[in-house]
Amino acid sequence: MAVSLDPRLMEILACPSDDHAPLRSGTPTDPDADVLTCTSCGRGFPVVDGIPVLLLDEASPPLDTPED
Repeated sequence: MAVSLDPRLMEILACPSDDHAPLRSGTPTDPDADVLTCTSCGRGFPVVDGIPVLLLDEASPPLDTPED
């Protein structure tokens, strides 16, 4: 199930790391995942019961992209 958050909230949510980059829903490999992914560092933040868990300790590491 895809993350379904208010668009106004998505505009202000940002990665809690030092770069504070915007977040997007899903992952590069699974756009329907219940995760918010940082557009800069690539960390994935879980969304539990509709609430984003924006803690660096709870984030999944960035996904490695396959090299050509």
